[in-house]
Order: sequence, then C-alpha cells, then structure tokens
Amino acid sequence: MDLARRMVELSGLTFRSKNNPDGDIEIAITGLRPGEKLYEELLIGHNPQPTSHPRILKAHEDFLPWAELRNKLSALELALNANDPSVVRLMMQQLVSGYEPSSDIVDWIYLEQEAETRLMELSAINK
Repeated sequence: MDLARRMVELSGLTFRSKNNPDGDIEIAITGLRPGEKLYEELLIGHNPQPTSHPRILKAHEDFLPWAELRNKLSALELALNANDPSVVRLMMQQLVSGYEPSSDIVDWIYLEQEAETRLMELSAINK
C-alpha cells in the first residue's frame, strides 16, 4: 500500500480515500489475480541448501577456480584471435555448463571476403 501511495504522489496525482474523496486515484485491494504468485522463486540450481532462515535457500553452482578460469579465458582469446571458430565452439561447450550450439559454424567474415574476391575476379575477367 505504501509503494502504491508513493507512486501516485510521485506521479503528481493525489490518493483518493475517505478523507480525500476528490483525489485522482483510488487504490483497491483485489487479491491475487489468476496466474499471480504471492512468492517468487529465483533459484536456478537443482540442489538448494537451507540457510539459517527457513524461507531462504542457497544454490551451489559448479564453478572453476579463478586461476583455472583465467588460463581457459586466455586460451579462448588465442582461439578468437586466430579466428578458429571450431576451437572456440569446443571451448565454449567445455566452459559453459549446458551450452549446446543450435546450428553449424558459419564464418560470415570469411564468406563476405570470399564473395568480394569473386566479384573482383569477375570484374577483372569482364574488362
């Protein structure tokens, strides 16, 4: 209710109530609508662990120690700089849990450069 009143006031309007029947906006409490939840769960993991609070759980996600991750990121950067998409894809599959590529590798830069080269060759032949 406090948040709703503040939003009305911050909008430059007034709250309609018994004490102020000429107010701009009346706030009616209607309860939950179909599909609405009173509580939201923001947990991705499959093995939530309890905490000292009975309604708060924590997740334990897999992770790489920073030293190992730093080395893998350096290797990924080398593969990117070498423009080796198959190695980049393989590394991403190893580094990102659940990553599954949805299509084949397409090197758009290579294809564009190849098309430009063909156009230049055709242009030279036509001269």
